[in-house]
Amino acid sequence: MNTPPALARRLGTFDASFIGLGSMIGAGVFAAFTPAAAAAGSGLLVGLGVAAFVGFCNATSSAQLAAAYPTSGGTYVYGRERLGPWAGFLAGWGFVIGKTASAAAMAMTFAAYAAPPGWERPVAIAAVLALTAVNYHGVTRTAGLTRLLVIAVLLALTLTVTAVWSGSGPELGDVVGDGLLAHGWYGILQSAGLLFFAFAGYARIATMGEEVKDPRRTIPRAITIALGVAIVIYAIIAVTLLSALGPDGVAGNPTPLAAAVGDGWAAAVVRAGAAVASLGALLALVAGLGRTSLAMSREHDLPHALAAVHPRYKVPHRAEVAIALVICMVVAVADLRGAIGFSSFGVLLYYLVANVAAFTQSAEDRRFPKTLQVAGAAACVVLVVTLPPLSIGLGVLMFALGIIYRLVLLRLNRHGSALG
Repeated sequence: MNTPPALARRLGTFDASFIGLGSMIGAGVFAAFTPAAAAAGSGLLVGLGVAAFVGFCNATSSAQLAAAYPTSGGTYVYGRERLGPWAGFLAGWGFVIGKTASAAAMAMTFAAYAAPPGWERPVAIAAVLALTAVNYHGVTRTAGLTRLLVIAVLLALTLTVTAVWSGSGPELGDVVGDGLLAHGWYGILQSAGLLFFAFAGYARIATMGEEVKDPRRTIPRAITIALGVAIVIYAIIAVTLLSALGPDGVAGNPTPLAAAVGDGWAAAVVRAGAAVASLGALLALVAGLGRTSLAMSREHDLPHALAAVHPRYKVPHRAEVAIALVICMVVAVADLRGAIGFSSFGVLLYYLVANVAAFTQSAEDRRFPKTLQVAGAAACVVLVVTLPPLSIGLGVLMFALGIIYRLVLLRLNRHGSALG
């Protein structure tokens, strides 16, 4: 039997951490607070804490599994190895459909800040193609560009927070508004599900496990570092936005950071930071989607032609090109609204499989107590069912299509084997 071509191990802890951080910052700082505030008002602060806890549980499961299975594919691989082919497929399908929607949303967010009116969709498609070309030329190029983008975003956010709090400053009394529980626990949990969208970026580190040096040590450290830094950043931005705009102001503005700083140089910094953050998230998303698609195609859960690895650049070039084309099609026809909830639906089910798979690991592979995996799995289910109804409906439909696709594929394979 031929051994499938392998990717090259070129990433250390520093680069892997930046890839995860780039995904988390770009995915949520400029996109997730508005729908979270609409769901929970100032209770989004509680939702942020819930999302961070769920993210921590899921991150520990992912780190424990990635150390034992240091190959491309993330929870798709872990689900297959620990729970069987169907569990792996559902995890991989959830990741691919959820993160494809997320990538399209990041491309459209970039265009909203960087493109002239009327040119948003062409600019978004151009961004997808350009960043796919970067990924195509090797993971070290991806890591290098991500590092630059993350540094630029952190500088922009620092300047933004400084501008908001300078002078007379915002009112801290506006943070709580009508109270943290004014929208009830359902609203808080819905905001947590939407904000979880922001903390799912560490999955990119696990899906790139085949390209990380010393994975048993590097992956857990990189996931912990990236998640910890992201939680601190989101907490600072959440308090700043609520102080400056109040819960209603955050909920009613699609660009709350820009509204918080007003006009002038700070507004230009916010626009530039949003554009750069979106590019960073999109870059990491394309890379993660390519690796999961590679793993699925190796097992014939996606077309096997996508399993090719470029002989020179050592990347899953066919999978990345195919994913880029799908993202471009979504950008051409989709609306930005609802993408966050739809993405959260797919990724929460992805992590449900991760927690259950980690729960089954033996003592020699265990790094964290089983209680964290139980809490993570239960929280994933709770957050899924409290997402907006449209997101749940679309998610159920896409998973139903995935199940039908795999059943047809299995039937065709059995028929082909019988003829052979």
